Amino acid sequence: MTLLTLGINHKTAPISLRERVNFSPESLNHALNSLLKQPLVRGGVLLSTCNRTELYLSVEWRDSLYQQLIAWLCHYQRLSPNEVVTSLYWHHNNDAVSHLIRVASGLDSMVLGEPQILGQVKKAFAASQRVQPLPGELERLFQKAFSVAKRVRTETDIGASAVSVAFAACTLARQIFESLPELSVLLIGAGETIELVARHLSEHKIKRMVIANRTQERALSLASKVGAKAITLGQIEHCLADTDIVISSTASSLPIIGKSMVEYALKIRRNNQPMLFVDLSVPRDIEPEIAKLANAYLYSVDDLQAIIQHNLLQRKTAAIQAESIVQQESVNFMIWLQSQGAMETIRNYRIQAHQLRTDMTARALAAVERGENVEQVITQLAYKLTNRLLHMPTKSLQQAANEGDTARLQLLCESLGLDQQVE
Repeated sequence: MTLLTLGINHKTAPISLRERVNFSPESLNHALNSLLKQPLVRGGVLLSTCNRTELYLSVEWRDSLYQQLIAWLCHYQRLSPNEVVTSLYWHHNNDAVSHLIRVASGLDSMVLGEPQILGQVKKAFAASQRVQPLPGELERLFQKAFSVAKRVRTETDIGASAVSVAFAACTLARQIFESLPELSVLLIGAGETIELVARHLSEHKIKRMVIANRTQERALSLASKVGAKAITLGQIEHCLADTDIVISSTASSLPIIGKSMVEYALKIRRNNQPMLFVDLSVPRDIEPEIAKLANAYLYSVDDLQAIIQHNLLQRKTAAIQAESIVQQESVNFMIWLQSQGAMETIRNYRIQAHQLRTDMTARALAAVERGENVEQVITQLAYKLTNRLLHMPTKSLQQAANEGDTARLQLLCESLGLDQQVE
């Protein structure tokens, strides 16, 4: 039995190839059934995200297996082997173990330490379990990966710092305001970045979230996902005074929020309450002069990039500690896996010995029933059983002695409980 990983990811292939290798959620069950029918494959998990497609397998290893799996992948995804072979990587046993743990821990992600991959690995594992029970070693491997990923998150700062502009904007808000759930947020735009911001903020139970967009239909679509209210860009001025945080990311060529608009909003706000403005757009959506106003805090995308770069350095430092945990836990898993192989060998040896005893006992009892001398039957049983049990150990001892293999001879003596010291 061999643990094997075969895959392609953002480090080895462009998105134009990754999207062709990708397995959609709708095709996953069919693909798994097809994969598990391949000769020598005992069980497997298929992980497919926008950044990677990987097969985690328990196999009976043959030199031809690698080409067999490539042929299956190319046939299933209608690709030529020449298109993918240089972008594929594969790992065996310990390397496969450490690779999965690194993936689950976010150490192999495009964004170092990102947490979403752990959920994706768990989904892939659950999907495989629904198709067919996994071999024990593969199930144990994934459970190990989940527990180590949790340990990495707990014992290191790999995920503590923001490394995306969306997450950095939310982190900035938490630093300025004591309690996010009591705040009102205005998001300008309805693209991918604003959607990520909206999802981050919704996790913090924001009291009121408003999404303003040039196209109201798009704003309504996003608002329905995060429990927000949708307005047009023309309505921003009327709700600005009731807003604590403004985060903007549009493709507008002109500023959407001007200094005079903010000055008026600040005048009618209670108790000089501050306002935070985060402008993620290039060109800028918010006039830079707003930063000169009292109680107005303005951050541009460049300001956030500085935060992100600092946080990336912190994550890289944490990753060194995380890699040490991964290496330690990978070794522990391989020790367990090897012990399972030894236990199987011992189990087979004991089964063989018990079968021999059963067969020879049956022959002895049959001889007694035929009227043969009981004492002679017992003596012959003991003699033959002893000879059969000693045959292979004796042969191995003689072979080691004839070959002058003292190390093997010493090991055999120790295994048989002999006190002899081999010179």
